[in-house]
Amino acid sequence: MSHSPEKENVHLGHRDRLRARFLEEGLDGFEDHQVLELLLFQAIPRGDTNPIAHRLIKRFGSFAAVLEADPTDLATVEGVGQRAAAFLSMIPAVTRRYFHDRVAQDRSQLTDSEAVAGYVVPLMAGRSEEVFYVLCLDTHCRVLYAALVGKGTVKDAHVHPRHVVEAALRHRASSVVLAHNHPTGTAKPSKHDYRLTEILARALGPLEIRILDHIIVAGEDWYSFARNGDLHGTVSEGVGQ
Repeated sequence: MSHSPEKENVHLGHRDRLRARFLEEGLDGFEDHQVLELLLFQAIPRGDTNPIAHRLIKRFGSFAAVLEADPTDLATVEGVGQRAAAFLSMIPAVTRRYFHDRVAQDRSQLTDSEAVAGYVVPLMAGRSEEVFYVLCLDTHCRVLYAALVGKGTVKDAHVHPRHVVEAALRHRASSVVLAHNHPTGTAKPSKHDYRLTEILARALGPLEIRILDHIIVAGEDWYSFARNGDLHGTVSEGVGQ
């Protein structure tokens, strides 16, 4: 489809104005579709991205849902294509990497549940599937490695005790923190969450590797087993006790 020079100039002027506004004001005053427009500028070099942004939000329901959508589904929306779909789906992953790197570089001690949550919440940002992490800690409760040991559907992350034990031994953990997310619903633990914590405690116990906490994340909300006393009878002590 050809574009007239006049239309291209109009679109170019709109892009320049939107970029200038972002640089001057930030994103706080932007509508969701305008933020999507800015993002689409990077993957669609020519043309009007405004209607594409509106179509994306209409199709998936919200700004967040667009970024969390499968890139195959994104690419089917008129005007998007594979390149823009890949770029949009990269945003949550880059965001997780950015926030996690900021926390990881700090090398703070995870000595309480708030500090643990501050570390693991960024790991779960924008994830549409359930994931399970084991934070391997040194003797000073600093993170040696954050091991992703389970990944599944929105309702279930498949976690094998052997993988948890292997991760803890490989990274020479003195203790561990368990962390997983509930992509839908609340951060409240399920019966399965309690049972899995017990199973993993029994697997790590003979190795003298303690579970200091188990954090469940749902969006920006989180639940700490240690802070709520749910580790009694499972391990000798937790970071929240």
